[in-house]
Parts: sequence; structure tokens; C-alpha cells
Amino acid sequence: MDVLLDIWQRMTTPHAALAPLTAWLTVAAAGAIVLFTPAWRLARHAITIVHEGGHGVIAVLSGRRLGGIRLHSDTSGLTVSSGRPSGPGMILTLLAGYPAAALLGLGAAWLLSLGYDVGLLWALLALLALLLVQIRNWFGLWSVAVTGAVVFGVSWFGSPLVQGVFALLVTAFLLFGALRTSLELQRSRSRRAGSSSDADQLARLTHVPGIFWVAVFLGVQLLCLALSARLLAFDQI
Repeated sequence: MDVLLDIWQRMTTPHAALAPLTAWLTVAAAGAIVLFTPAWRLARHAITIVHEGGHGVIAVLSGRRLGGIRLHSDTSGLTVSSGRPSGPGMILTLLAGYPAAALLGLGAAWLLSLGYDVGLLWALLALLALLLVQIRNWFGLWSVAVTGAVVFGVSWFGSPLVQGVFALLVTAFLLFGALRTSLELQRSRSRRAGSSSDADQLARLTHVPGIFWVAVFLGVQLLCLALSARLLAFDQI
């Protein structure tokens, strides 16, 4: 009981905002991770976790039956759900993947704007735990478990400064990383005809060109980035 009370106190105790210079350096570090290809190849696994989790959440909410999630070492993933092969449920499920990281980043920015750095980290842990029970391959289990261990370690052992920097780093990485995945998607589509990407599957279901759906993904991601910057007051610094 004491441990639960301690966790609750950590989650609900607001932290002071980071110093502007520290905050900007943290955001710059997140941008560097996304732009520096060797770092991105490793960090992209976190975006894949959120991407497939987004498919899974919307599949369940739209009435489809979630069969499981697989995460692969090449940073690809697969979410299996059963139900009608067309219709609103399938369309919404396909739509959910690419915007998921940006939407999670927006939610994270909202929590950070209220000072709940540790609350954000524990919310991420809860989401990872829910995802873990749906993983259906060993690499996926390892990937989610390691991610959860890192988040737990910072949330439990880190100083308030470390927790604040890490929470902002994760938030900015989600927002920037989401944008890069959509740009990579379009580059991949332009090189390979007959793609089975989310955008191309949406195109086949809706008879609307795939480039339109890529634009939708990017539009949602840019909006989340702009709203997050406002929440965190970066547009006023």
C-alpha cells in the first residue's frame, strides 16, 4: 500500500518547468535523434510501438476483434484484427497508425504543460503494459519490455531534472518522429508501385489516391506539433 501511495504522490505532484535553455536543448536533442540516421534506426522502434498500438486501439474501439500485434527488427510491424474487410471500422483502423505518435505527443505535451512529468511517464508505462499482452512475437516482447524498463527506471530512480528532461525528450521525439515516418512513407510509395502501406490500403478501400492519405497524416502531425508548441509555450520563448 505504501508503494502505491508513493507512486500516486509522484504522479500527482507537479514539477517546476524546465529552464528555457534546458528545454530548447532537449528539443534539439530529440530533433537530432530523428535526423541522425544511425540513431533514428534504433529509436524508430518506439514509433513503431505507438503506430501499431494506435491500430490496435482503434480496431477495438471500432468493433473489430484484435488478434495480436507483431513488431519486427527492421522497425516494421503488423496489427491483426478481424471483422469486415471494408467499411468505417477498417478505414479508421488504417487511419490510426501514422497519426498515433503525434497524437500521443500532443497528449504528453498537455500533461507536461500542467507539470506532470512523472504522471506522463507512468501513463506511458500503463499503455506499454496494455500493449504487452497483445504482442505475439519474441522481438516485439523484447522491444516493449526494454522500452518499459527505460521509462520505469527514469520515473523511479531519476531526479526531478532528469525526469523532466526525459519526459520532454520523449514528447518531442514522438512529434518529430511521426513526421519523419510519413515522409519516409511517401518516399517509399514513390519508389514502389503496388505498395501495401496504410495509405495505399486506404486508397483501395476509399478510391481516394494514396497521396491524399499521406497528406492527411502529415496534416494531423503538423497540427499536433503546432498545438504542442503552444501548450509548452515554445512559441513564446
